Amino acid sequence: MNAQELWNEYKQINPSIGDDIDAWQFGAQPDLLAKLVLDGTKTATASAYDLYVVDNDPLPEVGSYDVVLDSKDQAVCIIQIKKVSVVAFEEVSEEHVFKEGEGDKTLAYWRQVHEDFFKPYYDDYGLTFNGRSLIVLEEFEVVYPKG
Repeated sequence: MNAQELWNEYKQINPSIGDDIDAWQFGAQPDLLAKLVLDGTKTATASAYDLYVVDNDPLPEVGSYDVVLDSKDQAVCIIQIKKVSVVAFEEVSEEHVFKEGEGDKTLAYWRQVHEDFFKPYYDDYGLTFNGRSLIVLEEFEVVYPKG
């Protein structure tokens, strides 16, 4: 099922979501991360603030809905953003890392994986990624389909 089809199904239950769809894949392992979302292990994510700035994209908003896609751009679920904050990379908390549900759920694992993921994008834009780089933290819940 594609993003539009899933959106249309959910819109019959919740017409207030409107027509604008934001659909995307999680990071370097979209299938694994989407599965973690579906099984309730992953209830948070992180993205690089500077990349929103250079792409002139708005930051995520509390209350908004997104379609999570797998690696084949098939719709997996719809999430609602519950919390958004911006902190320095080195200030991301163990609590947030645990909510991301990845790997062994430790801060050391999270930092390594996310630095490895963000750094090439920063390099592409001629930016420097370091511990003071700002990170957009989101917490969310699956609203459709409900498990």
